[in-house]
Amino acid sequence: MKKIAITAAAVLALGVAACDSARNDAGNNAADVNATETEAGNDIDNAAADANAATGATDNALDSIGDAAANTASDVGNAASDAGNAVENAVD
Repeated sequence: MKKIAITAAAVLALGVAACDSARNDAGNNAADVNATETEAGNDIDNAAADANAATGATDNALDSIGDAAANTASDVGNAASDAGNAVENAVD
């Protein structure tokens, strides 16, 4: 009878150990899901930061083009004024 009781206790202990492993697996899976969610959130945040940086760079490039166009127009105006002054001076 003792042998049967010891065998039964060993089988029950193995059954409890097997259930505990399933609980650990569920905990690990939940941790993996949380880590994946965090990483996905970080990826989205980084993509948004990259998009903002690209927008800033585009704005700066457009500002530079606008400044160059304004400077060119000013230079053309100055050249016309200089030409007018030269003609005026030649007439005098």
